Amino acid sequence: QVQLVESGGGLVQAGDSLRLSCAASRLTFSSYTMGWFRQAPGKEREFVAAISFRGGATYYADSVKGRFTISRVNAENTMYLRMNSLKPEDTAVYYCAADWRGSRSFSVADYDYWGQGTPVTVSS
Repeated sequence: QVQLVESGGGLVQAGDSLRLSCAASRLTFSSYTMGWFRQAPGKEREFVAAISFRGGATYYADSVKGRFTISRVNAENTMYLRMNSLKPEDTAVYYCAADWRGSRSFSVADYDYWGQGTPVTVSS
């Protein structure tokens, strides 16, 4: 079955940077819009960023715009999230997700497959 495996999370200080990776397998990666979501303790899962099939279009939540950058390398079946200027409110488990032939996919319900998540903790 489809597998999405996130990596790169960890404990950092405010102002630091991290790069998350999402390795996909058993799917035609270039046919999927890919997204990053996050879920903080006691809160609902929320949209962070999305990228279209070939990477030509990217979308960001207002809370991360200008600090986070989503990218993908279709030849490697991998998606990334570069996170700069991290804040304590960015603390959450980060999930990657795949939406088959999706367009402007911003909600949890849009996505077909999910990874298990990687935790990010930002200390003040």
